[in-house]
Amino acid sequence: MGEEKKVIEPFRFFTRLHLSELTGLKARNIPELAALIRTVPGSCIYHHTHRFLQHHLYLSPEPPNDFAHWVSKVLGDDELGEMLASIDTIRFSTIRGLREKISATIEQYIKKESWVRKRSVHEGDEFHFIRSLSFVLPTNYEAHDIEEFARILEKITIDSIYFHIFEARLRLEKGRNDFSQWIEASSGDKKMADAIARLDPYTYTMEDLRKKLITVVNKGIKV
Repeated sequence: MGEEKKVIEPFRFFTRLHLSELTGLKARNIPELAALIRTVPGSCIYHHTHRFLQHHLYLSPEPPNDFAHWVSKVLGDDELGEMLASIDTIRFSTIRGLREKISATIEQYIKKESWVRKRSVHEGDEFHFIRSLSFVLPTNYEAHDIEEFARILEKITIDSIYFHIFEARLRLEKGRNDFSQWIEASSGDKKMADAIARLDPYTYTMEDLRKKLITVVNKGIKV
């Protein structure tokens, strides 16, 4: 076993409570969807690209976002639906960047000569914009070294892992998940930090993501 990896500052684990709130905004067709995506709060974009992860934490692989689902299943536009589903969320470190990509994809599609304006959907089938509200709370867990960090990863809630991996990087616009930032800044273990940062969390169930994180950390400890 390698030397114990001491850290400068302990890692405090946080968790979050999640609520969904209707905004009253809705789209009946693709142009209306495009216009609203440009103006709705960022919390709406986050909700409709992460809702499945938050409500179905044990399923994989990554499902399409709500925009892709509605365009394909309700409007019947499979081409645009596939384009929206193929947007790689992990590439974006801000909600703003993700919003711009979704909006640009729809607007470029509308400008195509081959695009035929689809009918508006009937009442009840509109796309309803919902925003995600998160309340961040401290937990009783604090890691003072990497070994303790690994042990805590085994027992903290999925909500805590979700917050530090997904919300911290994208919603709080830190650019990197909290675990990687802390490991590199406090222990200087760039290799371990980069290994975690390179993971695509959207391709794992939350429990599988927990296992993968523990594996990466334990492997780094033994080096």
